[in-house]
Amino acid sequence: MSGKVRISALVAAGALLLLPLAGATPVAAAEGPKVTLSKSQAGTGGSITVSGSGWRTHTLLMVLICGQATPARGVIGGTNSCANADGRAVTTDAKGVFSKKLPVSEPPVPCPCVVHVATVTGPSASADSVFQVAGHAVEPLPAEPSTGRLSVISDTRLDGSSGLLTWFGAPASRTLVFTVGNAGSSPVKNPVFQVGTSHGVFAPQWDDQQFSGTIAPGGKAEIKLPVELSAGAHGDYSVSLKYGGRVLAEEPWGVGRPWGVTLFWILLCVVVPAAVFRVGMAVVDRIRPRKAGRSTGPARHRGLRQRLPEQLTLRLPKSGTATAPHTAPVTSTLPWFTPDSDPGTAGRLSAPHDDSPTSPTTPTRKGLQ
Repeated sequence: MSGKVRISALVAAGALLLLPLAGATPVAAAEGPKVTLSKSQAGTGGSITVSGSGWRTHTLLMVLICGQATPARGVIGGTNSCANADGRAVTTDAKGVFSKKLPVSEPPVPCPCVVHVATVTGPSASADSVFQVAGHAVEPLPAEPSTGRLSVISDTRLDGSSGLLTWFGAPASRTLVFTVGNAGSSPVKNPVFQVGTSHGVFAPQWDDQQFSGTIAPGGKAEIKLPVELSAGAHGDYSVSLKYGGRVLAEEPWGVGRPWGVTLFWILLCVVVPAAVFRVGMAVVDRIRPRKAGRSTGPARHRGLRQRLPEQLTLRLPKSGTATAPHTAPVTSTLPWFTPDSDPGTAGRLSAPHDDSPTSPTTPTRKGLQ
């Protein structure tokens, strides 16, 4: 009896040891479907063998070469990024295994590329394996979209004021201040906001502005973005904030009229015509001819005296004073007298005669003695 008991104990111990090994196959099958390739690179016109395991039994699969895809991110553009015309269909066997020969063709988008295998019927399942199409273009993958979601959690406001230059038509500027919170599951790095300004019924003119910083999930940040209008803008404006294609906030903005510009044009319309009139009058006064007959007043008599000869100036003696001594006769320059008929000085009243000492009619000093 003791020998039988020992044998039974050994059989029970062996069964316990085999139980983990029996459960190994289900665990391996639970890892999911797999895809393997006979070649990791091939050119157009060639072919590769695609093998798979871990699939559901008797399941129809589609085998394709797709671009812009990696096993980690999958096929970004869906089946539009795959060479659908050269794809192949295959059905798994009773063990969930398959093997299929696939021709190599270029996908419609650049690599990185994969061989994509997905179920056609039944529950959805897929698997990818890295593959390089020789000679096909390779470009970086598009940026991975963020799962973060930003929303405005405070009232927006416009900080700043207009200065003296704005009164003369300089561009009005403000700072749009608001607080956003990240309600997503991933951080948002350097978000790009769109700030638009609209006037009246016109659509906003959007301007991209980036915030430098990272907003963690559940975190918040105060953001300040500059806003500026065109020179001379005035009236009622509206400032809009948009992120991810969604308008987050709107803020009204009333801009005063630049009266300094109006004052400048008024002064210009007054000063310029006055200056032109003054210049014109000065030119006319300078180029018009002068007439002597129009001279009046003391200047006229002064000019007449200057034109008359000095000999015609009559000097009358003052009363009670002696007569001025006789001066030597001066030849007159009057045009109606000739040198022979010059009357000489005012003291000569007799007819002219010869005073030479040799004249026979003139008595000499000796005859008188």
